[in-house]
Amino acid sequence: MANLRDRLKRIQDSKNTEPQREKKVSLTHVPVFNGQNWEPCGFNVLKREVIVKLPFTPVNPLPSAVDIIIPDLEGRVLPLMEDFLFFDLETTGLSGGAGTVAFLAAFGNIMSTGRLRITQYLLLDYSGQIDFLAGVLSEFKNEKSVIVSYNGKCFDSYVLKTMCLMNRVRPPEYRHADLLHPARRLWKKITADCSQGSIETNILGLDRTGDIPGSLAPEIWFDFLKTGNTQRLMGICDHNKADITGLASILNAMILIAEDPFNINKYNYDTERLAVYVYKYAYRQMKMNNYREPLDLINKGLNVLERDSYWYNKMCRRKKRIEKIISRKPH
Repeated sequence: MANLRDRLKRIQDSKNTEPQREKKVSLTHVPVFNGQNWEPCGFNVLKREVIVKLPFTPVNPLPSAVDIIIPDLEGRVLPLMEDFLFFDLETTGLSGGAGTVAFLAAFGNIMSTGRLRITQYLLLDYSGQIDFLAGVLSEFKNEKSVIVSYNGKCFDSYVLKTMCLMNRVRPPEYRHADLLHPARRLWKKITADCSQGSIETNILGLDRTGDIPGSLAPEIWFDFLKTGNTQRLMGICDHNKADITGLASILNAMILIAEDPFNINKYNYDTERLAVYVYKYAYRQMKMNNYREPLDLINKGLNVLERDSYWYNKMCRRKKRIEKIISRKPH
């Protein structure tokens, strides 16, 4: 027993006298990012904030019919443009799953000046995941925020939640407006590819010349881990930043369509598909004894829909119903 006690004491003493290894810090990586506004933000994590000019003038307040276009906003108190938080991740894989890690996160919010503030978090190595998550999760603390993403409900939010669970961190809870499905409803028949980049270039006319495809993000980050080469990695960071600007532009386009539905001079979109949601919106408004606004929307729709089409006839019947109710009301 004494021999065992002596052996344990010697082991403990050797641990106490062993020189402590210096902890690796992200500062060793910072010089290669000079001139890019990056600063250390924890262990093996960098952060930068940039202000960019928006290619549009933000709409405030939001039109009451915005949930025609974006159903995720239905039944909620409508936020201001400043309350939207645009969110996008770049990851080590494109299919999700427990092995997929986000190494770059971007958040954007529209400032009172009308410009867009973009905050990015960059993970330099797997060992920095805890501090990376701490920075990312700090962006979700404003309870008024409405998260806006493109396919974020099925991918970005899932990857973030998985990373939190793997690192024993509580995932964030937030209101979420995903623009992928509204974009498909409006433009699926106009452009075969409804990816965010396609909508930006083919519908909104934004210039993404020289942009590195997001599909190369995993390969570029793994190459950075092996070689330390930052040139292509900075290209992905700029792609991520441009995605936030594009996301804000898509949201603004949808708001403008909701502000004046069936004005096809603004954006080329599928009016037949839009009629489906105007028809449903009119029904909801009628249940709340609001008739003038849906009647106005239906009249605009009848001016652009093809006569004798299915939705033209449906809208005609709803118009007659509304006009009959209005005629019975005392003036």
